[in-house]
Amino acid sequence: MNALNILLIQDEATDPLLVKKLVAEGYSVTSAAMPEINIHSLVTNNKIDLVIFNIDSPQKYFQFIHVLNQNHPLPIIVFTADDTSDTINQIIKAGVSAYIVNGLEASRINSIITVAVARFNERQLLKNELEKTKSKLEERKLIDRAKGILIKTRGFTEDDAYHTLRKLAMDRNIAIGEMAKNVIAMAELLK
Repeated sequence: MNALNILLIQDEATDPLLVKKLVAEGYSVTSAAMPEINIHSLVTNNKIDLVIFNIDSPQKYFQFIHVLNQNHPLPIIVFTADDTSDTINQIIKAGVSAYIVNGLEASRINSIITVAVARFNERQLLKNELEKTKSKLEERKLIDRAKGILIKTRGFTEDDAYHTLRKLAMDRNIAIGEMAKNVIAMAELLK
């Protein structure tokens, strides 16, 4: 069946109905009640794959959910009765994968979990691509700055400056961006 380990967080005492539904579908469930929860130890010690909140209103948990998503990125599902647009906007910004209002039905559990995991995976791919793009842009800025230094101090053309940076990086077996940082640091030192 399903091999997902689920952390179920609820306002008060654990709702045995939801736990039974999840276990019946083949999920491994660790239950915790707010507010005495130590999320770090629960997530790492139990190798959690997914977090489900079953709460009346998530407003008092926005910060908790945001920190959880930042420190332990996992698919997060929230079952709640709160359908206000402000709450929905804030919960989406906090990184929740699925927000279900008054929709806790046994027949939908698998599809809700499947959609939440798929949405989380897609979001992680986009986040990783964004980080790669930012990193490449920063590297490009460093390379351009280092080329400018070589052009100004050595009288190189732009192509000569780039090829010099590339050759220096290859000779030292480092990335061209790292070589650009070295050239910039050396230029700062020699000012």
